[in-house]
Amino acid sequence: MPSLQENFDELRQRLRHGQGLNSASDDPVFYLVFRPEEMLEVKRLLHSWQAKLRLEGWNVQLFSMADAVHKILRENDLREIWLESEKDAPCDFEPINKTLADALTSRDALKNMLEEKLASLTSANKDLLIITDLEALHPYVRVGSLEQRLQGKFKVPTVILYPGLRSGRTALRFLGIYPDDGNYRSTHIGG
Repeated sequence: MPSLQENFDELRQRLRHGQGLNSASDDPVFYLVFRPEEMLEVKRLLHSWQAKLRLEGWNVQLFSMADAVHKILRENDLREIWLESEKDAPCDFEPINKTLADALTSRDALKNMLEEKLASLTSANKDLLIITDLEALHPYVRVGSLEQRLQGKFKVPTVILYPGLRSGRTALRFLGIYPDDGNYRSTHIGG
């Protein structure tokens, strides 16, 4: 099994040469798939990876799903009500998680934040977007659904750091705990 560094080197190669033939999508989206237990190592390597990409001429931009989720939930008008109602049943996670998932998806809050970031980037600047901290989406949203809803909006290469397992050529298992999902429309590297 290739190492994280070998998978990153393959990603760099693909970024240099474009996506190539990909029958699923024209969007330049690449998933760098790694085992969930490698999350901390990926976070540790991210700074050196960014530096290597910058040396190759990329204007690297980051989009943290953890920061986006935190911002949406922190700024929600219902936040105080949620906190108060949680006191009644603090270990009843199902309704709490449903409420938070609704907050992230209602009015397309998370999709809109990512779409806004994508719209700010241009290929003329050789922009490259790296989406990090996908684990913050669990158990609320799956990144594949965001990718599908943003199809056609990825105008610059976008790398999604994906903690999960690869199953076959196109299916992924988010965090290694969800069932196989073959609906991803992108190029997968690693896993």
